[in-house]
Amino acid sequence: MTSEVDPAVVIELVKRYSGGETIESLVAEYPFSYRKVRTTLINAGVTLRPPKIRLPPTPPGLVNAYEHGRSIRQVAALYGMSYNQTRNILLAEGVQLRSRGQPKQV
Repeated sequence: MTSEVDPAVVIELVKRYSGGETIESLVAEYPFSYRKVRTTLINAGVTLRPPKIRLPPTPPGLVNAYEHGRSIRQVAALYGMSYNQTRNILLAEGVQLRSRGQPKQV
């Protein structure tokens, strides 16, 4: 069963989110799940802000290793990082990621 959110509450959620509050802070105050608040905001036409991901400084050579053909998994292992953390660092550095299993384009 899908419950609708009261239109007055939708207006308040949109106002607060647009004012800088996070989805997490709205979930803490309203009896809705994260997914429900997120979906409500999207359905109301709100463009969601990208998540703030805290990343460590990019280790020297990490981007170069990926750009010279190593996979994300290989780079992660080389630098002692997780796959997701390595991928996020590469994205934050503006690297265009290769498709899975694709070699470096020459």
